[in-house]
Amino acid sequence: MRALITGITGQDGSYLAEFLLSKGYEVWGVVRRSSSENFERIQKIRDSVHLFEADLLDQTSLTRAVEASRPDEVYNLAAQSFVPTSFVQPVLTAEFTGIGVARVLEAIRHAAPKAKFYQASSSEMFGKVLETPQTETTPFYPRSPYGVAKVYGHYLTINYRESYDMFAVSGILFNHESPRRGLEFVTRKITNGVAKIKLGLSKELRLGNLEAKRDWGFAGDYVRAMWLMLQQPDPKDYVVATGTTHTVREFCQLAFQSVGLNYENHVIIDPSFLRPAEVEQLTGCPKKVERELGWKPEVSFPQMIEMMVKADLKRYSK
Repeated sequence: MRALITGITGQDGSYLAEFLLSKGYEVWGVVRRSSSENFERIQKIRDSVHLFEADLLDQTSLTRAVEASRPDEVYNLAAQSFVPTSFVQPVLTAEFTGIGVARVLEAIRHAAPKAKFYQASSSEMFGKVLETPQTETTPFYPRSPYGVAKVYGHYLTINYRESYDMFAVSGILFNHESPRRGLEFVTRKITNGVAKIKLGLSKELRLGNLEAKRDWGFAGDYVRAMWLMLQQPDPKDYVVATGTTHTVREFCQLAFQSVGLNYENHVIIDPSFLRPAEVEQLTGCPKKVERELGWKPEVSFPQMIEMMVKADLKRYSK
């Protein structure tokens, strides 16, 4: 089996690549041309995967990537995925996160029409939620340019499935974290800040809305769900979540507790980190993915936080 992953150097892409290699796949990854390589997350498997230079903004390069890899499965994980940046660069976000999906689908349609396609949809599509918990049929109400772009990609995947008889599915993944999460994301910002404070490298951690509620899971668990979706006889979309929510404040409390500190002594609320339009609560309903795919998360919320803090402590201790 051959798989092509866009965004292979990201958090999800690196975990997925490792998972597929363990299943005996030949793994290809799309990487953007850059003057400096950023392969830190895939360093351990760098010699086991094939990397192909292409870009979600360039149709020709994507088509060539599909032609070269001749994939059985394509996982589109690449995007401009940082919500605050999407408010600052909404057009770029639309190009990468929205129109980029169309370019990947077109590349597959013309160069590998039998390949199965996975689109990384997001819980941010629900935004100002219209029901709780959110299911596969909950209406979307995105509250950021990122969420809007993800809705476009989601519906386009459905359109290609119905128009061209392609095996194309979307996984509506709720928040999933790991030690490989980018430093700009609030969860990693917290665990990184905890490590610096514990080691005496910093005294405070500035954050935005501590009352925002999210359904958090471990990224390594979630990539397994992506793969399972493409092993089914029929293409279907699935919500992937834990079904439980925690506030950013709870995340802080557990992260600081793991090193024997009280978050209240170090966390400062900074209004500059507040979003123009806040998403207050996201809670996914995992009943369908559990029932039909047999998927369940293996790493708990406290275990994930402890894993992230330990990784950041280890990195700074070096």
